[in-house]
Amino acid sequence: MSADEHRGLALQLLKSAAAKAKRSGNVPFPPFFVKSKEGECPPLARLIQGGRGGEVRLKLYLCITMMATGKPYNLRSSPTPSMWARLLALSPDTGPRRVSSNLKWLHTNKYISLQPRPGLPPMITLLSAEGDGREYIRASEEGRYVGVPVELWTLGWLLDLSATGLALLFVLMELQGGYKEARYVPKYRRDAYGLSPDTWTRARKELERHDLLTVHRIPQGGDFDYTRLRNTYWINVDRLKEQPTSDE
Repeated sequence: MSADEHRGLALQLLKSAAAKAKRSGNVPFPPFFVKSKEGECPPLARLIQGGRGGEVRLKLYLCITMMATGKPYNLRSSPTPSMWARLLALSPDTGPRRVSSNLKWLHTNKYISLQPRPGLPPMITLLSAEGDGREYIRASEEGRYVGVPVELWTLGWLLDLSATGLALLFVLMELQGGYKEARYVPKYRRDAYGLSPDTWTRARKELERHDLLTVHRIPQGGDFDYTRLRNTYWINVDRLKEQPTSDE
């Protein structure tokens, strides 16, 4: 099966998963998933650390969050590792093993709970997005949240963006929540997001290639101050509701 065929099958499965979960509009994530208040590495940044494994971990977690819509926020018909691999367009040879190891990682690090079932895949229960093992509470019930269009899944953006691209997308959507103009990211805010400068730079270029991000350079300081230029960022959320194009 070609890469395009793998993607086509994955896209069908993602659309089916969203329909089964009766998802529409936005999928809510709490701000503390994206940024830390205590100087610790936030849950999102922890997910993508550790190289290649972070890609599968993050995408698994985002899919589980999209699919688990009602209390007790579990997947009673949990996909097998092979089905997860097809849903994420992973290689049929190595994908199931990568899925299994990263589901165990998510369980060990308290993002999810895996409940063994004889003869069936473990039942997956979503836990608090803080990664502290507490019960999951829907972010939209707790006030401000980061609303991610369901098209991230149903149009295949989840498949086409890297883990770092997805992470920066969430970070900048959290930053601009409630605002109507591009935002500057002060150092303390960058530190709270936990993304390295290299990750930020690579992800920024990726989002710009996909027309998801607009970056402007604006002067900082008054008329008599030394003028420095700083970047402002704006995520084009409506672009997420359009078909992705090839990332060349």
